[in-house]
Amino acid sequence: MQRNIFKASFLLVFLSIWACKSTQVATTHLTPAQSQSERKQLVEDITYLASDELEGRETGTEGERLAADYLLTRFKAIGLKGIFTGKEPYFQYFQKTIKSNPHADKPNPDDPVIIGKNVGAFLDKGKAHTIIIGAHYDHLGYGKEGSLYTGPPAIHNGADDNASGVAAMLLLANYFKDKDLNNNLLFLAFSGEEKGLWGSNFFVDNSPLSMGDINFMINMDMVGRLNEDRQLAIYGTGTSPSWPKLMKSVRYPAFKQTINESGMGPSDHTSFYLEDMPVLHFFTGQHEDYHRPTDDTHKINFDGIMDITNYISSIVTNADQLKKLKFTKTKDEQQQAPDFKVTLGVIPDYLFDGKGMRIDGVREGRTADVAGLKKGDVVVKMGDLEIVDMMSYMKALGAFEPGQSTQVTIVREGDMMMHKEVTFQ
Repeated sequence: MQRNIFKASFLLVFLSIWACKSTQVATTHLTPAQSQSERKQLVEDITYLASDELEGRETGTEGERLAADYLLTRFKAIGLKGIFTGKEPYFQYFQKTIKSNPHADKPNPDDPVIIGKNVGAFLDKGKAHTIIIGAHYDHLGYGKEGSLYTGPPAIHNGADDNASGVAAMLLLANYFKDKDLNNNLLFLAFSGEEKGLWGSNFFVDNSPLSMGDINFMINMDMVGRLNEDRQLAIYGTGTSPSWPKLMKSVRYPAFKQTINESGMGPSDHTSFYLEDMPVLHFFTGQHEDYHRPTDDTHKINFDGIMDITNYISSIVTNADQLKKLKFTKTKDEQQQAPDFKVTLGVIPDYLFDGKGMRIDGVREGRTADVAGLKKGDVVVKMGDLEIVDMMSYMKALGAFEPGQSTQVTIVREGDMMMHKEVTFQ
């Protein structure tokens, strides 16, 4: 089954979203003293992983090795054992050959080979089933591939993407280490996610655990920018009939939730969903620093990560009390996404739950910027085509060719209807 799906393309097709609020009661897990200690460790983890010393943690580089060694040290300090066989039980190595000719049937013997590694630690409770909690730790290095930055090479530290998710995973590992559980827990830090889910793809094909023994998978990718409205996107809610009730069983911390049922998405949970496993993916939204050198530690909402981790720990705790979760296949919107040859050159707000497509960022010199569109504008019409959500936005883009011009209707500052003439590049 094809799993080599890139994050950038997936982020264009998060759609069919609706907001809901949790309705039941749950309690906090940490005392104030514990919370301060955990927060201090959280800051330390992200600060190191997103430091210039690691040079952007690109798969196969010295920065990735340093990050993996750091995770090894942290897992050992928490008291977890490695899950893999061999002399390095915390590491699972994989390799990819980069074909110099992408159209060739086979790689050339001189084609470069990238070697990366997943880092895994096991909390063995002697149970029949295992819950996986994961996050990818690789990023873009100096931004040669996948970057949205147009300047000279620069370190892409990836504080939100995805030092934040890795640090949250470590928080959860520390929280659950002494808990009485009905499932084992496997904590996985994947590499190669930015290059096409390499690490998670390799894991599901070479797992030390039977796929049938895995209960469900929790994925955290970009959970470091919880905004003032406390918007939290949760994907995969349709992959088990148990998820909606489990999510509603937790009221504190409260979030304005954006829900997507699909098990397909731009991150490592997709690899597990494609193996018929229930998944949940947590995400605090895209931003102007996404895949740019400016995604740095000082912009992280550490208290927000603490709240999200508390919320996830409550869901996992409640799910642990149930039998093995039933899997359900979802409608995968990504497979229905229309083709288009042009874009506005904007970053959509994937947490927006109103009518239209809200712009979360405008790329300098691109179509929208030239036409005078701004962050916060909501596109409601392109030519004669109504824009009500991400799918209708993409369908509208599919109606235009490079060089064509049309009138875009936007709502600015909540109530000001404006018309902008755009020419697609």
